[in-house]
Amino acid sequence: MKRIAIFASGNGSNAENIIKYFQERGKSVEVALVICNRREAGVYERANRLGIPIIHIPKSEINNNAERVLEVLREYKIDFIVLAGFMLMVPDYLLQAYPNRIINIHPSLLPKFGGKGMHGHNVHKAVVEAGEKESGITIHYVNELCDGGEIIFQAKTEIFPEDTPDDVETKIHSLEKEHFPRVIEEVVERIFGE
Repeated sequence: MKRIAIFASGNGSNAENIIKYFQERGKSVEVALVICNRREAGVYERANRLGIPIIHIPKSEINNNAERVLEVLREYKIDFIVLAGFMLMVPDYLLQAYPNRIINIHPSLLPKFGGKGMHGHNVHKAVVEAGEKESGITIHYVNELCDGGEIIFQAKTEIFPEDTPDDVETKIHSLEKEHFPRVIEEVVERIFGE
């Protein structure tokens, strides 16, 4: 059984979807831990309700206290890390400790609408303002560049001229829910040869 840690900063809808997916499948992967950098984040309630340990590690510690973060990951025997609405850059020490074992989901078709400041509603607003005819999700490996890691998977959705940023967000959430857990499972099984 390979053990995943989810890093989250917000509401936790993606984290909840991933946790439920693996709890229902009960196969070769389990979510063993959630780490959150914001105390007021909605992901706490979701993780608690689903019986998953959640630990608060503030931004300053994530960025500057490699010992603490790596100790927590070792304690929970974490094999793989998934970013699900995690709003911080991943520090170099984590990239080195988990080479090609950290993935992220981004709410656009990278390389479009990626980089600093491009998260959540900002992305959907930019997509609509640019008059894009499609958007989607990108699941990618994490490296030292913001949204710059190798792309693993993309899924697209059509954008209509009358769509608002909220409409686009709804379509993107649907793609995230449909694809993210399955792609995580495929990547973990490919890496660890389950």
